[in-house]
Amino acid sequence: MARRSVDGDAHAPHGAQALSVLRPYHLCMRFLVRALLLLVVLAALAAGVGWFLAGREPGPAVVISSPGAFIGRSATLEMTVATPDGRLTRIDAVLEQNGQPIPVYSHEGAFEAAEGGNTAAPTSLAISQPLGSQAQPALVSGPARLVVTAVRPVLFGLRSASTTVTKDLEVRLEPPRVSVVSLHHFINLGGAEFVVLRAMPEDVDAGVRVGDADYPAYPGAAVGLPDGSARVAFFALRHDQDVSTPIAAYARDRAGNQMTTPIEHRPFPKRFVQSTISIDQRFLDRVVPAIASQTPDLKVDTGSPEALLQAFLTMNGQLRRQNAETIRSLAAKSAPEMLWREAFAQMGNAQVESRFADQRTYVFDGKEIDRQVHLGFDLASVQHAPVRASNTGVVIFADFLGIYGNCVILDHGLGMQSLYAHLSSVDVTVGDRIEKGTELGRTGATGLAGGDHLHFTMLLQGTAVNPVEWWDTHWMEDRVFRKIREAGGAR
Repeated sequence: MARRSVDGDAHAPHGAQALSVLRPYHLCMRFLVRALLLLVVLAALAAGVGWFLAGREPGPAVVISSPGAFIGRSATLEMTVATPDGRLTRIDAVLEQNGQPIPVYSHEGAFEAAEGGNTAAPTSLAISQPLGSQAQPALVSGPARLVVTAVRPVLFGLRSASTTVTKDLEVRLEPPRVSVVSLHHFINLGGAEFVVLRAMPEDVDAGVRVGDADYPAYPGAAVGLPDGSARVAFFALRHDQDVSTPIAAYARDRAGNQMTTPIEHRPFPKRFVQSTISIDQRFLDRVVPAIASQTPDLKVDTGSPEALLQAFLTMNGQLRRQNAETIRSLAAKSAPEMLWREAFAQMGNAQVESRFADQRTYVFDGKEIDRQVHLGFDLASVQHAPVRASNTGVVIFADFLGIYGNCVILDHGLGMQSLYAHLSSVDVTVGDRIEKGTELGRTGATGLAGGDHLHFTMLLQGTAVNPVEWWDTHWMEDRVFRKIREAGGAR
């Protein structure tokens, strides 16, 4: 019989009592285990999602700015590698040719993209590396592929995101060839000459280098030469160059390879006139405010006699240089063909008041105030005389041009242009096709002109040359058309 407790209750067995005590503990542990398992599962799931998403992170942004489509003996790899956080782990650049990789650039190991002072932005790295056969002697002529791979760390460095950029290239290691076809090259200081060349391969750039100036050549087809390798070019010996300045033909391919060969020539010196130009207050009162009103960017003061003189000096110097740059920029619009068939025409019934490359000294109130070179001919006739096109061409400028006043510029092709300045009126517009003798406008005194006249000059690739040669029928025949015929052209 079971014993009862003092208060009359019977004692429970020890096993049952222990179970009753452990049951809550077991339930709690079971819950904790399940919760822990759930956390582990969630963590694993989160890690898996994070790992997956990290694998989809974009790699570094790679931009190759150089080379272009060709490389030769010496070129440069210019590229920028950018990352969102400025960190990279590896960059490799190789040239692949004939199934073989040729190393160009390599960097491994974590580093900040902004280090080394070679920085385009805080999160990017600018890389410049030699490229070509001098830096990679294993290169041979033919196709190649540039392959750039950049890697950055993601997911705390546990994974990587990469980018690979490729660029197809043509390797050219043989220098181009250029030879001089025409004979008898005679050139006056301040004047121009014409040459027929042969350049190979046919896609190379060619031209004539006179000291520090390059004059591009045009395809021989521009003057009717059937040979695909033929080129023709006008070139100048500027008035401010030494008469012994070297003159050579050049050919340059798109891979940067270049060849030059001297052009046999005979230069002739020339003495240019020195003149004194006296200006007075009346002249300043007439021309300076008029130019200032049509050249607002010049920012000159015209409110007093002293200010007018200073404004004149600014116009005669700074504005003159700006106008020259504008004229030079128009050379790019020259047609790749010869638009004329005969010598250029001088203004009829006109008196020469100033010649090409006159060395002018400007005097005000008995004192020298400035020196400039007059690069044209000043031709005076009757007031508001008709100004006619000196030869066939296309109008590429018809507007106010600073010191030149109202100005017309005609393009005659092959880099040759003619300029007509100080006009009182302009009767043509840009784009007009003009025949020789067509009226362009009327003479005047606009710009820095002391009186009614025409300022005329010839321009070769934007450089002023002596017009006298271009007015000469014998010079045009002997210096230009004869050489074209001898090379197989129809002129």
